[in-house]
Amino acid sequence: MSDPEELHDHDEAEHEGIHKGGLPYYGKRVMALEALLEEKGILTKDEIQQLIDQTDSVSPKNGAKVVARAWVDPEYKARLLSEPKKTLEESGYGELPEDPVIVVVENNDDVRHLVVCTLCSCYPRALLGRPPDWYKSLAYRSRAVDDPRGVMKEFGQHVPDSVEVRVLDSTADIRYLVVPQRPEGTEGWSEDELVKLVTRDSMIGASEPLKPEQVPAG
Repeated sequence: MSDPEELHDHDEAEHEGIHKGGLPYYGKRVMALEALLEEKGILTKDEIQQLIDQTDSVSPKNGAKVVARAWVDPEYKARLLSEPKKTLEESGYGELPEDPVIVVVENNDDVRHLVVCTLCSCYPRALLGRPPDWYKSLAYRSRAVDDPRGVMKEFGQHVPDSVEVRVLDSTADIRYLVVPQRPEGTEGWSEDELVKLVTRDSMIGASEPLKPEQVPAG
């Protein structure tokens, strides 16, 4: 399974064909689909670019803000867990589609959650942006089901045997967001400070959020 810290290298490799002057196979497919959408009058070139820009503008920080607020506001967390779509829309995420449904789960002392898409790469893009390469890999998709504790250990998360691990399989109809446990030593921290502790991987359940001493300076 790929090292999460090496994502930039993977992205460069994916675009190697473009750097050499030619589009890779999937790049050609994308161009053909865009041309077909324009030809059929479904979307204009500007509308397609607007959708691409909108997708690219979403980052894990969106989800981190939701988690940080849930950590400091018990009432908000309760609504987030029971009515995620309505609560997220009220939080400024606009009108989310009915499908896929976003389900929010919470880690605690008794249960940890690990999210995977065993078929492809279904993922809460509205909150986390594009999925990382390792999330889409066959190794992760299979091992997350067969050995979730082992996968979590590789991400630095040591789950005691007494704690239940629930593997959540994302599909075209349902996506998951994990609210990790709030790190100790953060009493009195503001939402803006807490956001810095929430990582993308912790909202998938693969890792824990950063500890206060792990927050980069500045």
